[in-house]
Amino acid sequence: MSFFLIFLFVGSFAALAHTYIIYPWLMGVWTKGKSNNQEWFSDTEEWPTVSIICSLYNEEAVIADKLETIRLAAYPAAKKYAYIGSDHSVDQTNTIVKKQADQLDWLHFYPFAERRGKPPVINELIEQAMADHGTGPNHILLITDANVMLTEHTLTHLIRHFKNPNIAVVDAHMQHIGMKQQGISRAENTYISGEVMLKHREGILWQKMIGPFGGCYAIRSDYFEAVPPNFLVDDFYIAMKAFEKGGTAISDLEAVVYESISHDIKEEYRRKRRSSAGNFKNMHTFRTLWWPPFTILGFALFSHKILRWLGPFFLLLIWLCPLLLGVAGNLFFVWVFVSITCIMAGIPLLDTILKRSNLNALPLRGIRYFLTMNLALFEGFMNYLKGIKTNVWQPPKRND
Repeated sequence: MSFFLIFLFVGSFAALAHTYIIYPWLMGVWTKGKSNNQEWFSDTEEWPTVSIICSLYNEEAVIADKLETIRLAAYPAAKKYAYIGSDHSVDQTNTIVKKQADQLDWLHFYPFAERRGKPPVINELIEQAMADHGTGPNHILLITDANVMLTEHTLTHLIRHFKNPNIAVVDAHMQHIGMKQQGISRAENTYISGEVMLKHREGILWQKMIGPFGGCYAIRSDYFEAVPPNFLVDDFYIAMKAFEKGGTAISDLEAVVYESISHDIKEEYRRKRRSSAGNFKNMHTFRTLWWPPFTILGFALFSHKILRWLGPFFLLLIWLCPLLLGVAGNLFFVWVFVSITCIMAGIPLLDTILKRSNLNALPLRGIRYFLTMNLALFEGFMNYLKGIKTNVWQPPKRND
């Protein structure tokens, strides 16, 4: 029994170390000096048609700026269209978009009368875009969020890769703005920046980038598959379906987009809790892609995502196994249990106390962020077990 508990304890540490440290390190080593295959469209070639897809719900604070970044995007005007759907917004979103849609031929606006959530809106917008421009390798879908701002060359940097007929998905480079010492913005930015580089390296090495950031990515229209009802993490579902169809996925660090970062740990917890339920549903749906993890896609998916989603259970074992070993009379593991308990409970408490005194210890904030987000993952798992009944949710508060 003691051997089994020690095995679980060490194995849990190893799993967390692999997904957060070893696998990213390996990807850095394996891709050193390498870059994405630069087979892309030139200025003299005919570029594919792009349909920009965006679902809105009460986005009056950002939608005017978003539409302006689309308008200013450097891309052949005759090849660029936008399909904007409002998921029964009740603020001034519809008024703002409709006013511009009445003046711009390339902007198509669909104000839906029923609140259904992002995936059904995206499905319907893409269905309309395909009816207008066809389904095939020369029609690209750019799926983006209202609060994610494009730069002048985001579109061209994303779409240029689709000259390679094997490319199904290209992700943008998400950069955050508005970091502050207070709150969790720096911890969140550190994590996301690491994710950006990890996904980029997966694309370089294997063309198996494990899921785009949902804020802005492009997919070839013939690889798109409609998201089923009550699927929460639609971007991951869409990318995995593209892999099932034999497509590849990369990211482009030059395709920069900007998003205001969250400062509020409660808002981020709510978002992670919701996405966690969707993660576990995707984990079950695409289980044949990651288990056994002996293919390239299986190894990447298992190392990058599955082990992280199982992180709360590894942390629970790391805490519980020393407790049981200590109760059995092993004094060393009594000390280990006390130490782990002090870290898991004491550091978040200490960080909370320091924050109330306007003291920001970033290492403590990072540990608190890690533990809190794993707690959100665990609660999301419980919600998944109860059954996902709706994909409608309240978007996070936009930062000033």
